[in-house]
Amino acid sequence: MAESGQGTAIGAEIAKFDRLAAEWWDPRGPMRPLHAMNPARMGWIIARIARRHGRDPAAARPLEGLSVLDVGCGAGLASEALARAGARVTGLDAAGSALAAARAHAAAGGLGIDYREGRPEELLAEGAGRFDAVIALEVIEHVADREGFCGHLAGLVAPRGPVFVSTLNRTPRSWLLAKFGAEYVLRLLPVGTHDWRMFVRPAELGAALRQAGLRVADITGLAMDPLTGRWRTGRDVGVNYMVMAVAG
Repeated sequence: MAESGQGTAIGAEIAKFDRLAAEWWDPRGPMRPLHAMNPARMGWIIARIARRHGRDPAAARPLEGLSVLDVGCGAGLASEALARAGARVTGLDAAGSALAAARAHAAAGGLGIDYREGRPEELLAEGAGRFDAVIALEVIEHVADREGFCGHLAGLVAPRGPVFVSTLNRTPRSWLLAKFGAEYVLRLLPVGTHDWRMFVRPAELGAALRQAGLRVADITGLAMDPLTGRWRTGRDVGVNYMVMAVAG
């Protein structure tokens, strides 16, 4: 159940990421795992948005003119990658300090991203219209109502448009690597960043997306090469994974 007055969002989760705002863009700071995985995850997403809309993924700006909504955008790692690919990006987050960092970083880089403070249900209520693609990366494991959250994403994407969700699988290996290892042993993330009980199995995510009227069209795992430190997509969905779903 969602917290009263918070919709799909959990107030403590918003505050947690708001506190990290000043360090979000430090590639060696508390968000360094996101910096490391961002090229792989955004390469996979941008290629599929492009193909879905009949574009060449290898073009210099394959998303030129397409509207993309980044839900739970934080300080804008994914939003900026989308903007550099040519998209008209709207970044949405309930953490005001993170958005302030996002706006400052985008302005310094000359990127015109429309950052808005709020939740997807509020954007729907405002009648914001529908986007050519919607992404929600590393967000669903922090929301109170998965089914409701997926329903809001479905309501914000244009017919036949793609929705992308990335998250963590709830497996013993994800507890060992993404929770205990990353937070307590390697100190890659601040302690308390994740609650393993809120990690989402692919079958659970698929069911929530189908309930929202979305069809799962593609899935990939994300894993780090221990020798190079680089992330790559692949078949292993045991820890990090992404799903592309399509509106009817």
